[in-house]
Amino acid sequence: MTTIQELLAQKAALEKQIAEAQRAAKSDAIAKVKSLMSEYGLTAADLAGKAPAAPKSEGTKKVAAKYRDPATGQSWTGRGLKPKWLQAALASGKSLGDFAV
Repeated sequence: MTTIQELLAQKAALEKQIAEAQRAAKSDAIAKVKSLMSEYGLTAADLAGKAPAAPKSEGTKKVAAKYRDPATGQSWTGRGLKPKWLQAALASGKSLGDFAV
């Protein structure tokens, strides 16, 4: 019958063999990948699998104002939250149509 120390020594020897085998396998895999890369002219960027960049837009286009305050000249395109000047005017009883451009 083997002792605990003998079993632990065997375990350590096996773990060392496993680590060496993993290192060798990894080294072989890297060599194969490098060989295939040179054979087919591939780069690391090719392996990353990035899609080609989408064409850049020409920039944002300004949207024409749909509403304007005749007293101050402030305007609003009708997109997003209503500006405070328009909220105040609507609260005072005016209609949105009073500010249409």
